[in-house]
Amino acid sequence: MASVKTALVGYGYAGKTIHAPLIRAAKGLELATIVSSRPADVLADLPGMTVAPDLTTALADPTIELVVIATPNDIHASMAHEALDAGRHVVIDKPFALSVAEGESVLAHAERVGKTVSVFHCRRWDSNYLTLQALRPRLGDLYQVVLRYDRLRPVVRNRWRERAGPGSGIWFDLGSHLVDQCLSLFGWPEWISADIAGQRPGAQTDDYFHVLLGYGRLRAILHSSMMTTIPGPALEAQGAHGAFVKFGMDTQEEMLKAGRVPGDTGWGIDPVMGIFTPVAGEIAGQSQEVTATPGNYLAYYEAIAKTIHENAPNPVVGEDALKVMKLLELGFVSSREGRKVVT
Repeated sequence: MASVKTALVGYGYAGKTIHAPLIRAAKGLELATIVSSRPADVLADLPGMTVAPDLTTALADPTIELVVIATPNDIHASMAHEALDAGRHVVIDKPFALSVAEGESVLAHAERVGKTVSVFHCRRWDSNYLTLQALRPRLGDLYQVVLRYDRLRPVVRNRWRERAGPGSGIWFDLGSHLVDQCLSLFGWPEWISADIAGQRPGAQTDDYFHVLLGYGRLRAILHSSMMTTIPGPALEAQGAHGAFVKFGMDTQEEMLKAGRVPGDTGWGIDPVMGIFTPVAGEIAGQSQEVTATPGNYLAYYEAIAKTIHENAPNPVVGEDALKVMKLLELGFVSSREGRKVVT
């Protein structure tokens, strides 16, 4: 099978650190072109790479089959429409649009032209998420799950994610990861109650959220703050047969930042053990260490190659990403109006 020639749009943090190395490592994909206004930066990292000044120029190459969009959120949809108009398959970094309406328009376009749209919700291949999935049968019926994504970044930085404007803020950025994980685990909630705010001095957009999702007796708590000196557990699951607590985030992003790539010795391995504690009635048993399942973001892109050339299932269908957008929007409504919103 020939490799799927791929154009990557954007060479900022996400494009440079995450998408480019994953695409280059993925079986069945070839990173053929990068769209960037800073060709010198691209060529310093990837000598000989074809660099296009804009997407229109990249699409003039008839061999390009897949376009990966890793730009600021406010141009995801317009870039996707341009690529679909040119008859290309599309991967869009999360969140894939600014609104449900924009997302629906992209999906309808893909349906009309018969092309794949997939969204890079890579945290489905996160170590903590995979570990919880593997351990879930031992936990019994769950009644509380906490998914936390905390950082210590008390100074507002001059970048688009932290400036006021469409698609900025951590509810869109980190919240989309946690919402997708929660939807993948538990499905659509009955209601959402959200507190979304800017806490840092000089904050121009949200840098804190605490969101509660209701599923019958189960409560799922999604939390993030940029003002966290001592992070709590990244994952906490309380069930009828036991509890699981895990500190520390998936290691893959830090490995990519350090220049490591999938396939390196120890790739995706998390040295921090989780703790499982069984329970019978009111009696907690002996706590046990649990080795984390290795993370594997590469699986997403290798699945995309099979989707395009073998008609294999899309690893993240657009409809799933649209549900994420719906909950993001409802979260803003709940926070703004100070009330629980029935979904």
